Amino acid sequence: MKPLLPLDESMHAQTDPQERPAARRIAFVLNEHAGNEPCRDWLKRARSRIEALAAGAPIRLVSDGEQIRAAVLEALALGCDAVVAGGGDGTLNAVASQLVATPVAFGVLPLGTLNHFAKDLGLPLDADEALQVIEAGHTSRVDVGEVNGQLFLNNSSLGLYPDIVLDRQRQQSRLGRGKWTAFAWALWSALRRYPFMSVRLTADGQSFAQRTPFVFIGNNAYQMQGFQIGQRATLRDGMLSVYVAHRTGRWRLLRLGLRAWTGRLRQSRDFRAFLTEELRIDTHHAWLRVANDGELCRLATPLHYRIRAGALRVITPAPVAGTGP
Repeated sequence: MKPLLPLDESMHAQTDPQERPAARRIAFVLNEHAGNEPCRDWLKRARSRIEALAAGAPIRLVSDGEQIRAAVLEALALGCDAVVAGGGDGTLNAVASQLVATPVAFGVLPLGTLNHFAKDLGLPLDADEALQVIEAGHTSRVDVGEVNGQLFLNNSSLGLYPDIVLDRQRQQSRLGRGKWTAFAWALWSALRRYPFMSVRLTADGQSFAQRTPFVFIGNNAYQMQGFQIGQRATLRDGMLSVYVAHRTGRWRLLRLGLRAWTGRLRQSRDFRAFLTEELRIDTHHAWLRVANDGELCRLATPLHYRIRAGALRVITPAPVAGTGP
């Protein structure tokens, strides 16, 4: 295990200046439910630009995972040079998972609410400006994380957060609550239950047992304190970052979040963090609920995590003159 070092906040995911635009036919897979502005409304305004970029490739509005997979498979069967995903991080994950380890470039239109992956790539968060990046067509290879064959672009977590996501989804479907209202109720409910897990983590020949409310695994290192919390300096270091909360009470966990936000985390007391290329998580449960990029899945244990360095070719902003990858 390698210690988790402080991040240089001035660094960003950068393009490889040797990789230049090769895409000619670009397919678009757009989640019609993404973001605050209805995707259909934006698509009407940007239709002519998108059709010019597509050059006859399919432009698909989708609403669920099956439709996303079908749209990407269609684009691959037609020999498209790139596939652009428009939506939140869950939509991006579903598209990128089918492009990993292929020469097909992956484009991002940040039409979601949080757009973590787009931010860490250094992409503009305005969809019209992001189209300009896709038009320029510069590409770079970035890392992805994998757990038991399931890919993640941002992070994977188990414990408290997947419980919150599941409860939020139930409240949205059964009670008709909005996303953030449902999240607040789900958070309060999870803190009342406050479940713990007993896990054993093994990495780089070292192993330790931990009783913890959550384990967080990032694709490359995350900034975990200060006002840049949740951001990554690079997506090309070829490492997983692992954060394990020490056992603590629910109110201390809330204080932990507050200290993280104000830049006063104490790693030795609040959590354990390290970098590794591979990680194994054992537990006495036959399966665990895992959230990959905010999307839930149920995986058999043990969980095997690994980094897949440079496995995804992404359309990114052009490099600044004089900078290297």
